[in-house]
Order: sequence, then structure tokens, then C-alpha cells
Amino acid sequence: MPGQKAAEELRRDQILRAAYDVAAREGLDGFTVRDVAAKAGLSSGLVLFHFQTKAQLLLALLDWVLETTTVLHITPDIAKIPSALDRLTALLQREMNRLSSEPRRIRVFFDFWARGIRNAQIRSRMRAELDRYREAFRPIAEEVLRTEPERFAHVTPDGLAAVAVGFIKGCAVQSMVDPRFDIKEFLAAAQGLVGQLAPSFGTTDE
Repeated sequence: MPGQKAAEELRRDQILRAAYDVAAREGLDGFTVRDVAAKAGLSSGLVLFHFQTKAQLLLALLDWVLETTTVLHITPDIAKIPSALDRLTALLQREMNRLSSEPRRIRVFFDFWARGIRNAQIRSRMRAELDRYREAFRPIAEEVLRTEPERFAHVTPDGLAAVAVGFIKGCAVQSMVDPRFDIKEFLAAAQGLVGQLAPSFGTTDE
């Protein structure tokens, strides 16, 4: 029945939000079905009715976190920027601001990443989502390379997309470990450092 299905979806979302709060507070090592049930104001039996096991609940939580973390949205204000390079820069800044403003979410994300070292299901899910996130940058990376061939000589779309994602995730990590983290300072330092690294890349001492 449509009404019953909608009610079940609402209850599942209620449980997942409670699970996220518990994971953000206790970490995955301290995560229990009992704590999730208490946070959601439900019984442990009802939580298990919807997710069967703690392992299944964790996988559902991982999917929920990924859906709200590794999704790239190019908003209309960014899409209308004429220059592809300026568009990519604006997109990077927006993504850095978005993820660095949610240190709890990033903490849970990397908690799952660490657990994925020993858990094949978690590892495969995270790799697939990160691949999709990087691939979402590919179209704009291709346009940047077409319009800025001299600036990005010998750079591939995959390489530029990977650097973009690396900057975003690195910014998110710094915001998680340092509450005084300043994105503008991060970008200024990165610009200066990359400028110094680029000329010497691939050279060797005689």
C-alpha cells in the first residue's frame, strides 16, 4: 500500500538520522543499535525490523552519508560563469565551503573509510562513490583544458579532476582537525605552493 510504504520510508529516514547522530558522537566503534533506538525514540526491535542487523544498518548509514557528501551540484549561479576555469574555481570554493562546514559529517565519512580497510563491502561502496564524484568533475575539466591549453599543458581531464577532488577532501580533513581552519588561507597557500612545485616537477638532480 502506498501509504504504508511512505510511512516505512519516513521511519527508515528517522532511524538513519538517529544513526548518524550516534555515529558522529560515539564513532563507529561505539555505535550500537540500542543507542540508535534511544536517539530515535524507538525500540531496538523496531530498528532491527527495518534493518535486520547492525551491519545492515551501518551499510545503510554509509549510503545515506555518501548520498549527502559525495554529490556534486552545479548551481545556476556557477553554471552561468563564462570562463570554464573561473567556473571550476567557483565550484571548488563552493565544495570546500560546503564540506568544511560539516566537520561531523566528514568525521563519519573518514571513520567509514578507516573501517573499509578491513571491510570489503564498505570499501567497494566508498570507492565507487568517490569515483563517481571525481567523474562528475570531468566535463568541466575537459572544458578547462580546451580553453586553457597553455596553462594546463600535459594535463589530462582525469588528472585535473583528481586534483580538484584532492583539494576538496584535503580542505575537509583540515576543517575536521582544526577548528580555526581558514579556507582563504588554505587556497592562498595552495596557489603559492603549486606554483613552486610545477616548474620542478619531473626534474632530477644531476
